[in-house]
Amino acid sequence: MKLREYFEKTAGTGIMATADAEGSVDVAIYSRPHVMEDGSLAFVMRDRLTRRNLKSNPHAAYMFIEDGPGYRGKRLFITKVRELDDDPLIQKLTRRSLTPEEDAAKGPKFLVVFEVARELPLIGGDG
Repeated sequence: MKLREYFEKTAGTGIMATADAEGSVDVAIYSRPHVMEDGSLAFVMRDRLTRRNLKSNPHAAYMFIEDGPGYRGKRLFITKVRELDDDPLIQKLTRRSLTPEEDAAKGPKFLVVFEVARELPLIGGDG
């Protein structure tokens, strides 16, 4: 199953791991990525630790744990290729329903785009 179809049809929990230039690691809950036409993955981000880490180190890992019994999902090793502040596109891709006031209070949003360097199953694989 291609990533676009997988993320459109599969419910679960996503976790992104990043590190800054000095190697200090962070993990954060992230929604399913948006799979773009060119196969890249895009995440809507606020200006918080994950985004700040990506400014000095473009490499990250995204783990998606499928809902349901057992341990199924994917591990994606990703590299940031660009960042957009295209407000209409970000608004179109935003999944959370906040009032305009609540949204503005949380700060600006950015669309961070990654290429997938490697894909492994949640458990096993060639590690």
